[in-house]
Amino acid sequence: MQTERKLELDHLGDWRRTHHCGELRPSHAGQKVFLAGWVDRRRDLGHLIFLDLRDHTGIVQVVLNPELSPSAHDKGEQVRSEYVVGVEGEVVVRAEQTVNPQIPTGQVEVQARQLLLLNDAKTPPFPLDDGARPSEESRLRYRYVDLRRARMQRNLRLRHQAALLVRRHMSEHGFIEIETPFLTRSTPEGARDYLVPSRLRPGHFYALPQSPQLFKQLLMIGGFDRYFQIVRCFRDEDLRADRQPEFTQIDVEMAFPQREELFEIIERLMQKLFALVDARMELPVPRLTYAEAMERYGSDKPHTGFGLEWARLTLPAAACQALKADPSAKALRVPAAEPLSRSQLDQLQDWAQASGAGWFSYIKNEPNGFRSPLTKPLGEAPVASLARAAGLQPGEILLLIGSKGETASSLKARQLDEASGALRLRLIERLRLAPRAPWNFVWVVDFPMFEYDEKENRFVAMHHPFTSPREEDLPKLESDPAAVKARAYDLVLNGQEIGGGSIRLHRRDIQARVFRVLGLSEEMARERFGFLMDALESGAPPHGGIALGWDRIVALMAGESNIREVIAFPKTASAVDLMCDAPATVDPEQLDELGIQIKQD
Repeated sequence: MQTERKLELDHLGDWRRTHHCGELRPSHAGQKVFLAGWVDRRRDLGHLIFLDLRDHTGIVQVVLNPELSPSAHDKGEQVRSEYVVGVEGEVVVRAEQTVNPQIPTGQVEVQARQLLLLNDAKTPPFPLDDGARPSEESRLRYRYVDLRRARMQRNLRLRHQAALLVRRHMSEHGFIEIETPFLTRSTPEGARDYLVPSRLRPGHFYALPQSPQLFKQLLMIGGFDRYFQIVRCFRDEDLRADRQPEFTQIDVEMAFPQREELFEIIERLMQKLFALVDARMELPVPRLTYAEAMERYGSDKPHTGFGLEWARLTLPAAACQALKADPSAKALRVPAAEPLSRSQLDQLQDWAQASGAGWFSYIKNEPNGFRSPLTKPLGEAPVASLARAAGLQPGEILLLIGSKGETASSLKARQLDEASGALRLRLIERLRLAPRAPWNFVWVVDFPMFEYDEKENRFVAMHHPFTSPREEDLPKLESDPAAVKARAYDLVLNGQEIGGGSIRLHRRDIQARVFRVLGLSEEMARERFGFLMDALESGAPPHGGIALGWDRIVALMAGESNIREVIAFPKTASAVDLMCDAPATVDPEQLDELGIQIKQD
């Protein structure tokens, strides 16, 4: 019975890589090289052994020939996938019939003279080629293996190149990168904070920052004029494909800002970033007010690449009575080239009503006239009038939605807008529409300053409480908060918000008024934001900025739908690190030292 030989590992010693695997070309023929990497694949043809050697640059074929190097061939018999090896040998041009056109190095191979076995490896938990589809759980549990895949190598190297570009661009425009604290004060406005207990001050807690918002405002007060940072932020919130408990943003702030000046700097940055993936971006980026975005697209982060815009229609009195509806309705024309079946229309009706619309209907412009479920309750003439008012062309379908009840209200209007946005996205999905252009940027501006929270029975800030209202709306701040517009703006790409910012409040008196509208007493404001209020009295300049979602931007550049694909060590959708098994319990001694007791359910 033949016994398996024990694997003897080599030391790297003084060997240094001369080239990377993916760099070799026919121009390197005749050169002596030393390569190092992982064995992607091993093929034993008896007399010859072939190794596909891989590093982050690609794959090259290595030939182990016993006539050239018996020792290298002997070691090659012990090699398996993902073993770490070093190879010294000569680059030769392959015979024409053996050229591999599938890889850039396919015209050459390395004839090995020495093979170093630097480490062995267990069988990988899943195949590492891009065609494999391992489960997400396996990929995150064995992330150190998953990172070897070409897809992850491409994504993270793209992220690196993009970060270098960001730093160059911002520096060219006079911004300096300054680090801000990770251990700070909890300010419970918005998402939940991650809390960090203080050992030296029992019963007191730091919070991990949801953003450097207050610190960058203090830097403006400190006279730094233009600041940026590629910064880690933390939010304890429910996760989605574009959310992680810890995420990265490009944080930007500038003193004495004009909104259009900031927009131009950010637009030029986006143009440079997307040029890394050969994407063209037309400037300037279009602007939409929040009101226009909600009216036309039913969303404050609209995907403008599909058309399909909603328009406002006023229902005749007979229609209001028959439908028991508010007179103001919304209508969307579906082009003739995009037919909808009766079953699809029924599905859209169910979806519209589930999304908050009071009623849904449609009108078809067919060769023999207008056809609609509204014909029976309204009659042909009112239906034809509605169709003509909407400019319905032959073959097109007009979708109609509205609110129930004859009395209009801001709440019903918002519900209708949100329902129209959800219905539009479902329609795009049902028709499998492709956008007219691959990259659709838009600035959404003039957001409402406040929105009313029914649960808390008070106004809350739509962005954050440090956003400045428009100067012309200051007189309405206390008398009509719902009518106040903010100097806030979002940058949207293909229906995803990739950045949000505003011109800030730099005057203490106006900041105090905003806190009062938000229901914060002077004592509460002093407790939570006393340092900011003091700083605003120290000669605070007008200032404003933006935070760009770095993970989302890189994911879009890389063509990924989930930001986990561009983060080296992400969490699961339930905020768990499967690789490190975190969060985890800690020793009772640690809890005692911090003065913490676990509450048992």
